Amino acid sequence: MGPMHWGHAVSRDLLHWTYLPCAMAPDTPADQDGCFSGSAIEMPDGRHLLLYTGVRNITLEDGKLVGVQTQCVAVGDGMDYEKYPGNPILTEKDLPEGGNPYDFRDPRLWREADGSYAMIVGNRPADGSGSLLIYRSDDCLHWRFDCVLDQCYNEFGKMWECPEYFPLDGKEVILTSPQDMSPSGLEFHSGNGSLCLIGTYDRTQRHFIRESVQAIDYGIDFYAAQTVLTPDGRRVMIAWMQNWDTCVANECRRWFGQMTIPRELSLRDGRLCQNPIREIEAMRGRCVQYKNVIVSEEMTLQGVFGRRVDMTVSVRPLESDGYLQFKLKVARGSQHYTLISYKPRTSVLRIDRRFSGCHRDFVHERKLLVRNRGGEVKLRVLLDRFSVEVFVNDGEQAVSTTIETPQTADGISFEAVGQLLVDVEKYELQ
Repeated sequence: MGPMHWGHAVSRDLLHWTYLPCAMAPDTPADQDGCFSGSAIEMPDGRHLLLYTGVRNITLEDGKLVGVQTQCVAVGDGMDYEKYPGNPILTEKDLPEGGNPYDFRDPRLWREADGSYAMIVGNRPADGSGSLLIYRSDDCLHWRFDCVLDQCYNEFGKMWECPEYFPLDGKEVILTSPQDMSPSGLEFHSGNGSLCLIGTYDRTQRHFIRESVQAIDYGIDFYAAQTVLTPDGRRVMIAWMQNWDTCVANECRRWFGQMTIPRELSLRDGRLCQNPIREIEAMRGRCVQYKNVIVSEEMTLQGVFGRRVDMTVSVRPLESDGYLQFKLKVARGSQHYTLISYKPRTSVLRIDRRFSGCHRDFVHERKLLVRNRGGEVKLRVLLDRFSVEVFVNDGEQAVSTTIETPQTADGISFEAVGQLLVDVEKYELQ
């Protein structure tokens, strides 16, 4: 694997993509060892303004090799991009006291209503945890430090990577991906995680006031979420469907890594909610529906199978004393399956990919606590060739995981401990 480049792809619906030549390569002194993550916006004249982290490796006195991280800009017409000759536009000299020049990355750029520019960028202060810095500029070339928007204080992991900051439904939302998190109940798992902060911005004190904290995604493979505002005003998020602990290459594939389905974001009852982008409905093919199916022992339903599927499963108790567990197996074959299960008495949902074909010994199971609705649960399951994404109770929570299962394993089955009723609406995805 060589140094980081910027790839380039275009789409009209965020679902069908056309690849273009690479947008940027590490070919200047400011980014000679990598053009790392950043963001882009459209300028008033229609050109693209790219803001990214340039990396330059140095060897410290103790012999340790580290990457000095600075922020750089480039401008282009959608095909060709030219880097600013004065790069970098932000260096360690622009950090607040105690800031770390080796963990100073992933700028997110936007324009304010008055035409000025602002960015949020991740950094590590003297305590070694994560912080999010705001910088402002009138021309996107000359920047001034504004404030520390929020800081981790070693509560939610360490370095906060790939920050996002935007208004949503009357609140301010921060999305970021912490490294080295500690587990907290079933909300956060150890390692590389995802974090959503919902609150307000105090313009007098210039800092973020938290009102609620939650994970963005509760699955195994989700990191570095970024958003775009669509022309009709929807906030749409897409993320890397892996993380630093699970990015293992499969020598049988001709590709490496994948992204989540784009998701429309909203706030409901103080929580971040997410549902698949509505454009996916145009990709739906043949529909199979079932109502009030009694489920006990493992069973299948005619026409309910596939590896490119958009399926909604609604579960509810059959008797007043309920049921003990519901099990949904997807990508199922003679030796393979991925399990989604729910226990109403504990309100715990579980995804388990131990039998999905992976031969590496890392995390294969996640659990999450869902809202108790008297034994009722609604699961929208998106199956792609090598992934499973689950949206719980109309997007209250999302669960993402990659799978290695052979494409011939396309069965779907239903099972209960006890008895329950299930409705199924399943579409083939074209």
